[in-house]
Amino acid sequence: MNVLLIGGGGREHAIAEAIKKSRYDVKLYTVMSRRNPGIARLSEDVLLLKETEVDRIRGYAVENGIDLSFIGPEAPLAAGVADSLEREGIKVFGPTIDAARIEFDKAWARTFIEEHGIKGSPRFQVFEQREAREAHEFIDELEDVVVKPAGLTGGKGVRVMGDHFTSTDDAKEYANEVLKNDRVVVEERLTGEEFTLQAFTDGRHLSFAPAVQDHKRAYDGDLGPNTGGMGSYSSRGRILPFMNDNDLDGAEKIMQETIDALKSEGITYRGLLYGQFMLTRDGPMVIEYNARFGDPEAMNILPLLETDIIDIAEHVATGTLSSLDISFREKATVCKYLVPEGYPEDPVRETEIQIRDPPRNALLFYSSVHEKDGKIYTTSSRAIALVGIGETIAEAEGIVEEAMHAIKGPLYARHDIGTEELIQKRIDHMNQIRGT
Repeated sequence: MNVLLIGGGGREHAIAEAIKKSRYDVKLYTVMSRRNPGIARLSEDVLLLKETEVDRIRGYAVENGIDLSFIGPEAPLAAGVADSLEREGIKVFGPTIDAARIEFDKAWARTFIEEHGIKGSPRFQVFEQREAREAHEFIDELEDVVVKPAGLTGGKGVRVMGDHFTSTDDAKEYANEVLKNDRVVVEERLTGEEFTLQAFTDGRHLSFAPAVQDHKRAYDGDLGPNTGGMGSYSSRGRILPFMNDNDLDGAEKIMQETIDALKSEGITYRGLLYGQFMLTRDGPMVIEYNARFGDPEAMNILPLLETDIIDIAEHVATGTLSSLDISFREKATVCKYLVPEGYPEDPVRETEIQIRDPPRNALLFYSSVHEKDGKIYTTSSRAIALVGIGETIAEAEGIVEEAMHAIKGPLYARHDIGTEELIQKRIDHMNQIRGT
């Protein structure tokens, strides 16, 4: 079987590893903008190309007799790469442009959820570029707000009162900045604990992975600017330590209702649906949807996947996912990113990373790096992800911390992710919100 993977980050390295573990004889072909050394070593052939070059990607797929394709990042989904490949009769794990709109158009997604009466949406309004005054009035009305561009921002465009704004004037100023180039979504700020729920779906049936908690802030103690994600953890089983089964059931119901609503409008969503939720006093609320695996969350769940990912993708593409039993190992995981010094605001670039010994008992995923003359160099973004798998979160966290000693270079990481202290802080926070 000839399989095409589009994307060259840590998430795509995790997907590539899962593909190569398949029981099928897979030849992997990859399109990526930079040569990710981990993915390249697993690939039959690599095409270095911007991942939104729809026509060239389609030609490469046809030329290499691709049977099945996986689309990793959001940008090629928004560009319509899935649509183009499907027109050539190639099976695709990844939604069409109409379905992927649930990620790349946050204004449409919020309105869609509201119109279909799906539970879990905060108060919000969407404002066009000519509606700055109206946006300011709504900010004054809510006071405690979140302001976000409607379009894609790489996970770094959302700004929140108390974290990024100290006053409504700050929020208005940011809304004005967004409105220069995009529509703006203004929402009430939700209070609680965030978690991610990812599900395979064929447009009708959903099969859920264990819940994961990502950490966006750059520094220990949840300090510093937002990033694409500094790391994440999952617990042994379905839920996180601050959750209960009802919380997870509520989030799963919201995602199923979303898929059903899309279907009712003639949109069949096939691929991976990522729900980012805030667990509040009133249950889970939707922060946003993504139309692909999370990064880093993919690196928590894919190494636990027991079912062959090729079988999953085939059943997704053919609308037969309900006939496949998808299972995960019951283990805890911790993922931590090593990032260039100065990230995300002023990262050092083009510096060499040395991996002196293979990280013992840890998984290593290359992300935003490139290889030249057998050496690995950083870019301006997240460089290396390390994942530990254990019976407990504490065991998995210890594995990652030990593995970091094997990697040398001008890098830093959040060392508190997955620690007992930080997890207890999450539990105490959620108990306080629930009033327990």
